[in-house]
Amino acid sequence: MKFSVITITSAILLSSNNNGGVNAFSVAPKTKKYGLHVLAMPTAISTNNDSARDADINNTLSKVLRPKTEKTADTKISDTTRIGNTVVPSIGIGTISWSSDSLTRLENLELQSLVNTACRENAAFFDTAERYGSRLKTALGLGWGETEMLTNKLIERASSASAQESSSSPDEVSGPLVATKFTPSPWRTTPESVVEACRLSCERLGVDKIDLYQLHMPDVVKPLRIFGFAQESLDEVYWEGLAMCYQQGLVSNVGVSNYGPTLVTQCKQFLNARGVPLASNQIAYSLLGRGNGAQETVDKCNELGVKVLAAFPFAMGILTGKYNSDNLDHDSSTMAEDTITSLTKSQKTNMELRDLNQYAKGGQGSDIPSGGVAPLILEMESIAKRRNKTVAQVALNYCICKGTIPIPGARTQAQLSDNLGAMGWRLTSYEVLSLEEKANMLGFEFEGAGFKRTSEKFVGYGVEKWTLD
Repeated sequence: MKFSVITITSAILLSSNNNGGVNAFSVAPKTKKYGLHVLAMPTAISTNNDSARDADINNTLSKVLRPKTEKTADTKISDTTRIGNTVVPSIGIGTISWSSDSLTRLENLELQSLVNTACRENAAFFDTAERYGSRLKTALGLGWGETEMLTNKLIERASSASAQESSSSPDEVSGPLVATKFTPSPWRTTPESVVEACRLSCERLGVDKIDLYQLHMPDVVKPLRIFGFAQESLDEVYWEGLAMCYQQGLVSNVGVSNYGPTLVTQCKQFLNARGVPLASNQIAYSLLGRGNGAQETVDKCNELGVKVLAAFPFAMGILTGKYNSDNLDHDSSTMAEDTITSLTKSQKTNMELRDLNQYAKGGQGSDIPSGGVAPLILEMESIAKRRNKTVAQVALNYCICKGTIPIPGARTQAQLSDNLGAMGWRLTSYEVLSLEEKANMLGFEFEGAGFKRTSEKFVGYGVEKWTLD
């Protein structure tokens, strides 16, 4: 594990952005073509048709939470995979951007609609963290556990609004599932600190056992190192803590985040010696982010039986189709103003907008060639049009085809519905290769934007980095 520090004079603590198959999708042996690793594509799709079930809503709030619709037949796509001993949907839901609409209560009607839909569609797998909170509180180093509590409240209401039955099949998702994360910190120096944090997360999530409990990153937060003081790594201490959580029945599965091939192998061996399986490793991974050790990490995890959760599967919006060929002037490498607005009218900062604009356009003295991401977007659009899918769905399906579970962030029901359209089908081996060839020809990789980076964390006193080696 290599790391470095860049000193920044600031006292603000920001969080990190950690923004196959199922029975019908067995993973075939790797094939090698054009020097690229791909997974042989599955050939069967399984779907279930069931009648919609609208619960009686006994109060005004519950009526607002679920949009009025005529009863129609719901089509639930049975597209699942496994994380350890748990069956999960092939696509997760990232919660790093979730926050309450109220300053005093945990309320968000748009998010409630999203969670209701996820539960009805058998696609309720939420990835959160103790570190996640509202944007302002998180920026100030406050709000720990806020998103966990919000997630709990939204799921509780969704369960009462939609009488979802637990699956009797061992190969189907059984109710809403939640993954959360422990944040390695200088004041957490014992295995017991992991157990204590896990118990607090259980309380906030309203569960006796967490479906997946992950370490948020390697132990790289070492504030005294910039003054020349050596600080011993606590990675094995945290691994021992994960083992204790598992052995005490607090979690169903344990995982890590931002571990490269070397560290994930060491962690797996450490846990195996204690009878604890390592279930997952969450890293930044996308069609535009396979370099810097990411693809090697996915390959090693597939070899070890450790499921990769792919953060940044959209490369912060670049691979959603908002930067599309109609809005890119390929001769002048400029982008229409309304496209910038479309991509960035969410919660992105000016620094993030500037960096994303560079990925889209390139040139202007940057390391990104003129034209930016346009050639890749054109290929994605071509595939999307043939399949009657969206560019974003192609981006997510690519991640699934590589044996990972993409964890796109979603804040609206419309975003979730589009994400779910990536389930129930697979790109062909040829399509995967054509996408990778176009991505390789770009000459650059997605490494994040603004303070949201794929391999570093702004921690107040500076920036701590890690490498997937």
